[in-house]
Amino acid sequence: MNLKVDFRYLKAFLVTAKHLNFSKAALELGIAQSAVSRQIKLLEESLGNQLIIRSSKKVLLTDKGELLLKEISDFEGQVQDIFYSHRNKTLRIGILEGILVNWFTDIIEEYSQMSQHQLQIEINSIEKLKERLHDGHYDLIFTIENIQSELVSSLKLFEEKMILISKYEINPKDTQDLTWITYSEQDLLALYKKRPENIIVVNSMATIINLVERGMGVAVVPEHTLRSTSKIKRYEMKSPTKQFIHLSTLNFKNMPGHIKELIELIKKRS
Repeated sequence: MNLKVDFRYLKAFLVTAKHLNFSKAALELGIAQSAVSRQIKLLEESLGNQLIIRSSKKVLLTDKGELLLKEISDFEGQVQDIFYSHRNKTLRIGILEGILVNWFTDIIEEYSQMSQHQLQIEINSIEKLKERLHDGHYDLIFTIENIQSELVSSLKLFEEKMILISKYEINPKDTQDLTWITYSEQDLLALYKKRPENIIVVNSMATIINLVERGMGVAVVPEHTLRSTSKIKRYEMKSPTKQFIHLSTLNFKNMPGHIKELIELIKKRS
């Protein structure tokens, strides 16, 4: 059986059942008392059941009316929870591994101290991050791309400055004979036209830094991945193009509170 129920009629029933009084229900709904009575009558006809027992002095609910009132009240509570509740929510974040190291861990610590919302953080490639943001699997992502489309907008956070690091003092212009530790050979060849003889490829920024600290070789890493307390030697790199870290989110008409909370924190720190 396919029921066609006008939600205005359900609202009239809910308010009347709450007050058990037609005149009070009419006042709350802003319509005539006769209109309230008429809407409930139409609801009863569409459901094929009497919901209210009317008398000149008071209004009583039938058993079916009591059951319907409970279900509608539960539904209203669920809607309230979905759209207006401040209960804990999970903030789903996609991020490049290099951005997570050091810089974002400080953000995680501060956000966890100020908010009751949960964080779910996943490391992925740029293409996967963009794909999963568009599919709704992430609430926001951090990449080096400025994504601007009908669905997504990006906020530029800061410049990603690349530096050469080593445990020991070196001549930055004479590194060809040193062992290079890199995220990928493609990244290294983008910086140096000639391929070094000794290369260690590791797809973990934290491990790259750890190997350099152990004296295993040299590497080029984003400056924000290093802690200020690190004793590692640092050398500035001249890059032909500037690269920036961007925060990207879906184009919400009204930004959800738990996402806005993190974005405001990041803006203050950037």
